[in-house]
This record gives sequence, structure tokens and C-alpha cells, in this order.
Amino acid sequence: MAAPTPTPRKFLGRLSLPERTFVADALRAETVGGVLLLVAAIAAIIWANTPLQDSYESTRGFHIGPASLGLDLSLQHWAADGLLAVFFFVAGIELKRELVAGELRDPKAAALPVIAAICGMAAPAGVYVLVNTLGDGSLDGWAVPTATDIAFALAVLAVIGTSLPSALRAFLLTLAVVDDLFAILIIAVFFTKEIDFTALGGAAVGLAVFWLLLRKGVRGWYLYIPLALVIWGLMYNSGVHATIAGVAMGLMLRCTRHEGETHSPGEHIEHLVRPLSAGLAVPLFALFSAGVSVSGRALTDVFTRPETLGVVLGLVVGKTIGIFGGTWLAARFTRAELNEDLAWPDVLAVASLAGIGFTVSLLIGELAFAEDPGLADEVKAAVLLGSLIAAVLAAILLKLRDRKYRALTTEEERDDDLDGIPDIYELDNPEYHLRMAAIYEKKAAEHRRMAEVTAGAGKDGDSPA
Repeated sequence: MAAPTPTPRKFLGRLSLPERTFVADALRAETVGGVLLLVAAIAAIIWANTPLQDSYESTRGFHIGPASLGLDLSLQHWAADGLLAVFFFVAGIELKRELVAGELRDPKAAALPVIAAICGMAAPAGVYVLVNTLGDGSLDGWAVPTATDIAFALAVLAVIGTSLPSALRAFLLTLAVVDDLFAILIIAVFFTKEIDFTALGGAAVGLAVFWLLLRKGVRGWYLYIPLALVIWGLMYNSGVHATIAGVAMGLMLRCTRHEGETHSPGEHIEHLVRPLSAGLAVPLFALFSAGVSVSGRALTDVFTRPETLGVVLGLVVGKTIGIFGGTWLAARFTRAELNEDLAWPDVLAVASLAGIGFTVSLLIGELAFAEDPGLADEVKAAVLLGSLIAAVLAAILLKLRDRKYRALTTEEERDDDLDGIPDIYELDNPEYHLRMAAIYEKKAAEHRRMAEVTAGAGKDGDSPA
């Protein structure tokens, strides 16, 4: 019987099920999401600084969408207001999970990262305000350096900190979730100029229906996706930033497991949507937002103009001082305690890592200087440069800590008596000390016999060899 003829593979055709599963799982990893974000940002900078610059501006400025619904938006607008709603939807689920089943559920455990996150947003804002007050700059961008990009930060931690304690990642994740919450509140409160209460009321009704369907256990993507699009469109037309709709819907999902459930609905939906967020939404936002001039003059202006200098110092200095100082103050003057697996140099490394602003900082920069596109681009350049400096400094600190923890791990895994149990777990066991004494006595006896043989050979005139 002739072997079946393999089906020819179509270019850009549908992937097989194993390939689709592999790609989706890869996109759920922080390292892959961070790399895609970085690649998109680099592509945007290259595109915007080559002879193809005009095509970049015309592409991101291309308008599409139904004007009758108030949605005739540029591609850059769709990326910032539409695709980022998916990113904030996932952030809302993460926040809900932390509130009901994670670190934020226990007030005592949550106190430290919450205080650290608040200080880690207040200090950068204070640095920005101070620089711009002294330099007579605009205070409109005070919120730009307050945000942390969790995808980039976790990607750096995953690549550099292979031997770091898992408590460090948990601390960073909880810190970033709280950071996202306050960033959402900042966007909703400070960057909403005019409110259309009719559209806002419609969005509220849509959210109520969304919640009721979830409460009743109704299933079917064909119900939820059209409803989510309606809620998003009404929220956009209300004047409140449309990403708030994504956060609100994410917070409504149930993230606790009922009896017999392997995963909660929130966990299941996050598992499905995260590849879309990490692989499409965030990279496209970076592609259409990170394209700024990187000429020598532009980089010089970053350190001479108060608005851009405030952003860089806020991310690099303000974040580090705020998070480290807030954590220390909380541990010193409240009942909150630092995880016993962490040391203060670890907190310092994470504090510097949180200076990677990127996604949300770029978004806030666009909102803060929407009426001055030139300054908005300079602020974006400052965000990119500040995030890069913070990432390099954090990578150095994390590498030093990783090396120390790797040495500790090696010491913990020592098994000199070859009994299958690391020696460090047997230090208080008398039998361990007896076995070690016997091993050392055996080695000492072997050395004495070798010495006697060597001495005897020398007396007979033979070479010890």
C-alpha cells in the first residue's frame, strides 16, 4: 500500500494543533512577551529614523472605523485605546486573582508590596515635579514615570535571575499588580476631561449585564465578545479612557474555584486571552507609539529639557528610592515583614527593575501631552531611555544576587557522605556527624598508608613513583 501523500503546507496557513499549542504557550511566558515588546519597539524606532519615516507617520495616522459611532480612529489610536484594553483586561484578572486568592488577600502579607507600590509611584512623581518646578517645565507629565511595565520587568527577572528565590518574583508581581491598579485610577481620574454621561451610563448598564451573565453562569463567547465591544465603544465615547472598560470586565470574573473545577473562569479566560495580549495587543501598541527620533540632538534634549529629564530621573532614581524606601519603612515601623527568603539587596534590585516603565508610561505620555505632539515624542524618548537605563542597572544588581544565590544553592546541595540527603539538612543529626567522622578517619588512614609506602620506598633506594 502506497504511503499517504503529505498535504502541502500553505504559506501563512493554519498551524497544526501541536504548533498552535506551542505558540500559545510560548506567548504566555514573560520572557517571550518581553522580547516581542522589545522587538516591536526597536522596529518602531528604526522605521521612524530611516528614509521610510514618512510611511511610518502615514501608517500610524491612517484612520479607519465607523465615524457614525464616533470610532473613526487612527491606527495609533486603535492600538492605544482598543488593543491596550485587552492588556488591561488581563491586568484586571490578575488583580482580581491577587485580591481573592493571592498575596493581596491577607492584609498583613499585602501591606509590604502595597506600601512599596504606593511609595514607588509617589517618589517618581515627586522627582518629576521637583525637576520641573526648578527648571520651569510643564507639570502635566507628573504621572509618566509612575508606572511599571510588568512584561518587561518579569522578562528581565526570568532571564537574569535563574537562581533567585521565587519570593522575589512574587514580590515583583504583587508590586506590579498594585502599580497597575493605581495607574488605572490615575488614567481614569486625571486624564478624563469631558464626560458624556449618556454614554457612560450606557457603559455602566452594559457592565451590569456583563456581571449578571457571569453571576448566572451563562456561557458562550458569542454573547460576551459583542457585549464587551459595545461596552468598550460606549466607554470610549463617554470621555473616560476606554481601557477602563477592560479592567472593569476583568475584575468581574470569578477567580476562585468551585468544587470539581480545575481552573476558575478567570484563570481559564486569562489563559486564553494572554497570548492575544502579549503577542498582538502590546507589541502593536509599541510599534505605533515607540517610533521617536533618536538623533544626537534628541538624546541631548532628553537631559536638558525639564520634562524629559524629570521622566528619566523619575524612572531610574524615583522608582528605586520609592520602592526600597517604602519597603524599609513598612518593615521598620509597621507589622509588615519582609519575606524570610529575601534580603535587602534583593529588594534594591527589584526596586531598580521597577523603573522599566514602557507600555503604561508611553500611554500616559501620549495622554499628558496630547496637545503637543512634539513634546509627547520627546517624553516617549525619555521613557525609552529611562527604561533602558533602569533595565541595565537592574540586570547588573540581579546578576550579582543570582551569583550569590547560585553559590548558596551549590552549598545546600552538597552531599559529602553520598547518602542522598544534602548535608545541610543533617547538621543537627548526631548520626551525620558520626558518618562524616568515619569518612574523614578513612581518608586520613589512606593518607598515612601512602606516606608510609612513600617513606619505605625511599629507604630502599627506589623512586617513590
